[in-house]
Amino acid sequence: MTYRTMLTDYFAAAIAAASPRLVLPPALPKDLVRGKTFVLAYGKAAAEMALVAAETLDGPVTGLAVTRHGHGVDLSHTKIELIEARHPVPDDHSLQAGTRMLEFASTAGPDDRVIFLASGGGSALLCAPAEGITLAEKQAMTDALVRSGAPIQDINLVRRHLSRVKGGRLGAVAGARGAELLTYVISDVAGDDPALVASGPSIASNFYPEGALSVLLKAGVEVPEHVRSAIHSNQPATVVDHPVKVLATNGDALAAVESRARADGWNVIDAGKALTGDAATCGKAHALRAQMYARTPGRHLMISGGELTVTKARKDGQGGPNLEYLVGLMSALPHTAKIEALAGDTDGIDGTQDNAGGYLHASWVPQSDAVHALETNRTYPLVERFGGLIMTGPTRTNVNDIRLIAIEGAST
Repeated sequence: MTYRTMLTDYFAAAIAAASPRLVLPPALPKDLVRGKTFVLAYGKAAAEMALVAAETLDGPVTGLAVTRHGHGVDLSHTKIELIEARHPVPDDHSLQAGTRMLEFASTAGPDDRVIFLASGGGSALLCAPAEGITLAEKQAMTDALVRSGAPIQDINLVRRHLSRVKGGRLGAVAGARGAELLTYVISDVAGDDPALVASGPSIASNFYPEGALSVLLKAGVEVPEHVRSAIHSNQPATVVDHPVKVLATNGDALAAVESRARADGWNVIDAGKALTGDAATCGKAHALRAQMYARTPGRHLMISGGELTVTKARKDGQGGPNLEYLVGLMSALPHTAKIEALAGDTDGIDGTQDNAGGYLHASWVPQSDAVHALETNRTYPLVERFGGLIMTGPTRTNVNDIRLIAIEGAST
């Protein structure tokens, strides 16, 4: 078996470890409620989570799932509606989902149970702009923040302050008439704070308007006075304390990889489960570390996770964080290095392209080509040229990036 095949199998094992069909059924309540169960799901895993909930829960189940275009499943045999919307910048479907989600939440009464199913991507997919903010304004601010390479936690801080559903506001509506609330989360954020996943529609979070404004200004976004006023006026939500359970994390996915790799005889090196920052810079740093292990006898597998970002120098760039990481790695490796690597996003989409990520071997890529691809943000064509793109299609889960570096150590 080639290393490429092994790394691809390990990536598939990471995705499987975070599957809603695996992690959600044991957590769902087994008792019946007197009224209805409302399932409100948002994020890239939302459709699959909603389907699993509908198939597992007893009694009347209704609700709504909003997910990314192409990440849906057939919910027509259930009472759960499905909306597909755009990511990472919201669209009219996102707005429709926000309106409809608030309608469902406001319907829940004291005999009902509301189950929130949160996963990464929900921040863009579920959109209900704060009073005084238009969808167009929110789209422009989100697009500018994404292009600036701002950390996702900063982007979501702004999103919470511009929303009528995020930061616990949806949960406050759902619990206003005494309904029972439960939240289940598949986490895509470093540190796995459930309040940060999808910007926490069911979980109250800190109110920090000056911080949100600072993020916008740092990204070079012009903030009109009415936007400043809306951010300051959008007061924090009060949500009834309720059970919140994180079902799957990036760490769980990496643990599945580590278990498989150790059984196959690899020396596994943990390079971090919650890495953030610039993707290419991280790749270059990992190249130096990989070369150190290349001088050590044995087979070494360096694994890492988290969420890296890309600062786009060109608007016509092609390639997401995983390809930027890979090409950054290759740009700092000698052509003779016995090092190969895979980097992919567990949701099946690397940034906004059609690939989950990619695979490269150090002997394939001239360093000058790698440097040029990084300078122009054209990593997709480079990896495509070597047949290294990984195409999984939507996986309907999301615990963010998995990065695997296989290192053939020196002979004893």
